[in-house]
Amino acid sequence: MIIINTGDGKGKTTAALGQALRAVGEGKEVLMIQFIKGPWKSGEDKSAKFLHPHFELRKMGKGFVGILGDTLSRAEHEKAAREALAIAKAEAEKGIWDMLILDEVNNALHLELISLGEVLDFIDRYPKDKHLILTGRDATEAIIERADIVTEMREIKHIFREGVKAKRGIEY
Repeated sequence: MIIINTGDGKGKTTAALGQALRAVGEGKEVLMIQFIKGPWKSGEDKSAKFLHPHFELRKMGKGFVGILGDTLSRAEHEKAAREALAIAKAEAEKGIWDMLILDEVNNALHLELISLGEVLDFIDRYPKDKHLILTGRDATEAIIERADIVTEMREIKHIFREGVKAKRGIEY
């Protein structure tokens, strides 16, 4: 099954983590590869240790691209995204993961850090007996067409708009 969590609202990664938790509870092996999130620690980094070895989280991104004090070159972000996709391909070929989550891959595509053609090829070649979740804003129509389930998170209200910073354990 191919599942997409997209939209401008909060909860895309959180929903994917919920699916991972459910899958691990059913004896499945889950790998989450994060395409954008950088080296800072989040709640999922800590909780992943409790689900190990059935759940693994790999942060491959270098952080937000071009915002929030990002000082890295675009080339560094592109390299990190290409490496994340290469790892995803290699891990999919191993066949050991029942579920693979490409967290914020839609963001990486929207920012043109990786090519749509490569991601579509990956989706098309992905084993049909495994589950694939793609998260991030701005999912393309081509990816949506290939999905079995698409959920759009829509922001109705967010305290961030009032200047309140993200809360540890809630938003990261």
